[in-house]
Amino acid sequence: MGAGTEQEAFWSGEFGDDYVQRCRGDKALAARHALWARILKSCGPIGSVTEFGANIGLNLRALHALLPGAALSGVEINARAAEELAQLSYVDVLQGSLLDTAPPQPADLAFTCTVLIHINPDALPRAYAQIASAAGRYAVICEYYNPTPVQVPYRGHDERLFKRDFAGEFMDAHPQFRLRDYGFVYHRDPNFPVDDFSWFLMERC
Repeated sequence: MGAGTEQEAFWSGEFGDDYVQRCRGDKALAARHALWARILKSCGPIGSVTEFGANIGLNLRALHALLPGAALSGVEINARAAEELAQLSYVDVLQGSLLDTAPPQPADLAFTCTVLIHINPDALPRAYAQIASAAGRYAVICEYYNPTPVQVPYRGHDERLFKRDFAGEFMDAHPQFRLRDYGFVYHRDPNFPVDDFSWFLMERC
């Protein structure tokens, strides 16, 4: 089920259950449609997608609308979120940790979206390796960016949210991927507001 870090226990338990209830709604889904429409403009044909940390599937719902023929898989550590995700008939759900759970075959595109920020920094090399193995052509990392690693208090908890250059570290560890495109989404966007994070699209060389 997981590698047993404090952060994994945190997200698989009650706090993760509460997060399921916070992160839903038509506005949130519309923002994901806008995000993925921007990212996919820089991609070739996509026939399969894997999301690590899929939660209740906002990203996968958006991707299903944009790529209706693509096979979609979601890895999710929280049982309540995985149960709701499984209600999407077009998603193959794997309940488990990003650190040790992945579909058996690589997808054309594998990604995280505000998930690596919650991973124990010591476990990031394993997370990067999982993404690299799962990404047959493209890897996308959508996370809170900071040029140097920093820990940020998160809803009254320490050691639960981290910012750093995740994409840069990923490419350093896996030089078979090169940067193809990147961008930023902003909480004051007049039409599609979302938490401030940066996205990076990388292609296997």
